[in-house]
Amino acid sequence: MKFDSFKYSFKEALKSIKRNKTLSIASIATVTATLFLLGAITLGVANADKLITQLGSMVEVKIYLKEGISDNNKNAIENKIKEVDGIDKITFQSKEDALKDVKEQMNDELGQLTSGFEDNNPFPASFTVNVKEPLVVDKVVSSIKDMNGIDEIKDARSIIAKISKLTDSFKIGAAVAFVVFIMISLFLIGNTIKITVFTRQKEIGIMKYVGATDWFIRWPFIIEGMILGIFGAVISVVALGFIYAIIINNLSADTLFGFDLVGISYILKVIVWEFLGCGVFIGAIGSIISMRKFLKV
Repeated sequence: MKFDSFKYSFKEALKSIKRNKTLSIASIATVTATLFLLGAITLGVANADKLITQLGSMVEVKIYLKEGISDNNKNAIENKIKEVDGIDKITFQSKEDALKDVKEQMNDELGQLTSGFEDNNPFPASFTVNVKEPLVVDKVVSSIKDMNGIDEIKDARSIIAKISKLTDSFKIGAAVAFVVFIMISLFLIGNTIKITVFTRQKEIGIMKYVGATDWFIRWPFIIEGMILGIFGAVISVVALGFIYAIIINNLSADTLFGFDLVGISYILKVIVWEFLGCGVFIGAIGSIISMRKFLKV
């Protein structure tokens, strides 16, 4: 498109927006709501994925050993664990150290309950295996589960699996809601363009008569839809950034149990471009669909 043609199309698009203020505002509001939902979904998924990653780095396998296990069996278990790829750290805790840890975690009054345990210590020796990623847990468990001297194996895979399942359900539900909002946005923008086309039918007929090309006639309407989409994108990204900043500033590390949220910079680096792209796309597609059906050029 030549610059003069673009300039003309842009001016006509602005005139049309001013002429149909109510529908234009409704279209912008719907695009804003749609993209705000998209941003909230994106932030929710990003934080859920980050939570799973953080949980994954904290996953450990606790291997409790049987009473009276021989040093040979203990060493065999440790060596077998070391053969698994993806092990971060292996820590052995003796029965004595386990009792000491329990005493340190209790206050003086409760600590009296453990008096006399030195002679008859009920706490088992154990290995704590820290892994680099959750998938390694299966390899560790399967490699040692049938070895002599192991009393019990515990890990947090079930918790992570439940969180992952909830995250997947959230993604599906959010995607459905987003599609519904997209359809509403396309409908409203399409109606805005449709009304503009009807009010300019006579002018369009004259333009066709004097030799204006189809695309010369179409472009003002497409640009109008794109402008509405961009306005909605800008408003939504500002609103999302403002609300998310408040959430981050009012949540402490204790509230989040030590987990980190995705930073506000994520909105500037990722979401702002998604918003602008989607805003332009929604506006342009809404206009094109409307013109295909109602604009006879």
